Amino acid sequence: MRVLLTGAGGMLGTAIAGSWAERAGGHELVPVTRDRVDLRDPAAVRALLEAERPDVVIHAAARVGGIADKLDHPASYLLDNVAIDSAVIGGSIATGVPRLLYVSSAAGYPEDAAQPIGEDALLTGPLEPANEPYGLAKLLGARLTAFASREHGLAYRTVVPSNLYGPGESYGERSAHLIASALRKVHAAHVAGAASVEVWGDGTARREFTFSRDLADWLVASLGDLDDWPASLNVGAGDDRTVREYYEIASAIVGYTGGLAFDPGKPAGVPRRLLDSSAARALGWHPRTSIEAGMRVTYARYLDTITEAS
Repeated sequence: MRVLLTGAGGMLGTAIAGSWAERAGGHELVPVTRDRVDLRDPAAVRALLEAERPDVVIHAAARVGGIADKLDHPASYLLDNVAIDSAVIGGSIATGVPRLLYVSSAAGYPEDAAQPIGEDALLTGPLEPANEPYGLAKLLGARLTAFASREHGLAYRTVVPSNLYGPGESYGERSAHLIASALRKVHAAHVAGAASVEVWGDGTARREFTFSRDLADWLVASLGDLDDWPASLNVGAGDDRTVREYYEIASAIVGYTGGLAFDPGKPAGVPRRLLDSSAARALGWHPRTSIEAGMRVTYARYLDTITEAS
């Protein structure tokens, strides 16, 4: 089996490549990063697919970032992600790739979806405004995979992970997601001896996070079963915590003894987002890494990035 992986330089892509190296045996992985091809360019993507002739495409590439960056660049997030997905999924259809796994996002679910969120909640209501451009693009990609399967008889499936974290995270001030941002900010406060760490929102919003390597290991092991999957499949850790709790865990890991200064005037997103992953569990999904253990690994990698940059 020859598998082409887009987004190979990202957090999930890096985890998939690492898992592949340990598990895939004689199968071949073709990692694709932005340095090799601009995935927004349909002609370049089609040329790549024609040259590599993969049996499966794992499409994990996307323009991602923190909530502040999404608020500042909504048109760019929508345009870039629609262009990427159209080129990759459309190119896969045109070149006859028989199987494709599209990595979508829970941001494609309605803002007021009942918790935990089942796959049938798609298209039942408006999206969260702060994440709407990104969510719309990921929703479009998920529907495109379903339509491709229906029209062309292909095994194109969508996986909808919860929020992910782990080595390979972006720790930039505007690009980091919650856990990476919490670890970076708490570390900076600890080093500076600051009395408190600023946290957007009031700390009560609840989020579900899954360790990226857990998801990667399961996806690599499950690629041969895509034909048996439903069109869209939620995959999450199965529990959630408040923003305050994630910052408290980060503080304990870093050794920071200062306080948390919440700013309710800043956007914090939906009050809760927890996925119903029962269908994935029936297919063998069982996350292994506790949030405390995973955050320790993530923090250790963050310290490595600081050392490498110095």
